[in-house]
Amino acid sequence: MSLIDFRAPLQSLYNISDDQSEFQIRDRYSFCRFLGLMPEDRVPDAKTIWLFRERLTKKGIVKQLFHGFEYQLQLKGLAARKGQIVDASFIEAPRQRNTREENKDIKAGITPESFAENNHKASQKDVDARWTKKNNEVHFGYKVHVAIDNENKLIRDYDVTSAEVHDSQVFIELLADNSSADVWADSAYQSEASTLELYASGYRNKVHKKARRNKPLSVKQQEMNSKKSKTRARVEHVFGSMENEQGGMFVRTIGHTRAAVKIGLMNLAYNMRRMVSLQRRGASVIC
Repeated sequence: MSLIDFRAPLQSLYNISDDQSEFQIRDRYSFCRFLGLMPEDRVPDAKTIWLFRERLTKKGIVKQLFHGFEYQLQLKGLAARKGQIVDASFIEAPRQRNTREENKDIKAGITPESFAENNHKASQKDVDARWTKKNNEVHFGYKVHVAIDNENKLIRDYDVTSAEVHDSQVFIELLADNSSADVWADSAYQSEASTLELYASGYRNKVHKKARRNKPLSVKQQEMNSKKSKTRARVEHVFGSMENEQGGMFVRTIGHTRAAVKIGLMNLAYNMRRMVSLQRRGASVIC
């Protein structure tokens, strides 16, 4: 691999900008050592990093890189085991200050007239990101949907959508090979359709039960949900690690395609970190 090939996961490890990546490589010996550089060596500048990521974007190969790393995990004995957990989290994007008319056009899939008349303005507007509200908190941007394996807390598959897409819209397609048929998820994923799909696909349904109007959960159902939460909460550790140890869950890019690349690299960087952590802890090797 070339020097620039290693920059993508390094940048995602700290979620820093292209300019900040260039500066940190010049300033920090640990970055130089990771890239095999001496302090006096020349390094690609911020524009080169951006161009490299654009090449990844246009070729659409980040998902291939992510799944290619799965092979490395298999070689290390880190196969997906003990079932899988599905969840989603918001990825914030730079907030747009548009007029109501502009937002109305964007939601309808129409390019606002003011954007068409000003190319510079249009280039700074993200027409793919969306506003949404959850638990009285407003979010703007995208959503990453992940499936992790219960034993290793490694991301086995993922998808990226705009923020307003409900968690349940990306579920069954995320499920990957695993030594166990158990599938955990919170109550947002509970529906008659998902129950049937899980059954038809041979999975064991561990999704939280959901109360309905005039039909609260029984004491037994509440106890079962509480028991399931002890396992399901493991996926929150993944998002917490990204938020606290990878510089936060946000993107500076514009557009779904570029956001998907950044988020894919973020997921890949997490898996790399997790693999190293498991090896240091002496994770059991399954041959």
